[in-house]
Amino acid sequence: MRILIIEDELGIVRFLERGLTAHGHQVVSADNGDDGVLLAVDETVDFVLLDISLPGLDGHEVLRRIRAVRPGLPVLMLTARDDLRNKVSALDAGADDYLTKPFAFEELLARIRALTRRADQPRAAQLEAGDLWVDLLSRRARRGSRPVELSSREFALLEYFMRHPGQVLSRQQILSAVWEYAFDGGSNVVDVYIRYLRRKIDRGGEPSLITTIRGAGYRFDPPTST
Repeated sequence: MRILIIEDELGIVRFLERGLTAHGHQVVSADNGDDGVLLAVDETVDFVLLDISLPGLDGHEVLRRIRAVRPGLPVLMLTARDDLRNKVSALDAGADDYLTKPFAFEELLARIRALTRRADQPRAAQLEAGDLWVDLLSRRARRGSRPVELSSREFALLEYFMRHPGQVLSRQQILSAVWEYAFDGGSNVVDVYIRYLRRKIDRGGEPSLITTIRGAGYRFDPPTST
């Protein structure tokens, strides 16, 4: 996921950049409100961390301008102001959530996950990628005319890949989305389930639909329709 940080305190920006990058996210940043608005309206940005106190446009005005162009973009406001009036005004202005500095990084990650899950609703009942098809209500999958029997975890993994075609997804991103727990450097559960999934959706003699990107994660490349 591509996350925009709009924050003028360099130390906080560096802290967030290191943590978010380590969890597989791409990060861009702006140290003032005007540049933040320009970056936020770029369709490649998926999430915004927004400080209230900024040079130039303040956070409330930045949020207002973002909402005018991208009403569905998740925005989490970060601020040192802990009083109720500022919290209420931020939420009333259109913020999706509010986090007071200082904060625990794990709490920030949990709130990001919660907001991005919320942003995905409502979801389409069916997904298609080439000749690969899944029905989210009946929990059925098919490759061409061949039914694919999947466990609940395999189905969730396939759904996540199909929602992010062509993107390199880190193991941490996959763990957070499909298993919903933090990174365990010694766990190979993602690799194991990807092997299971490949056996069920790939065709013999053809390249796998899930490509291993060494040192980065995995990429789902949709099949061509046949």
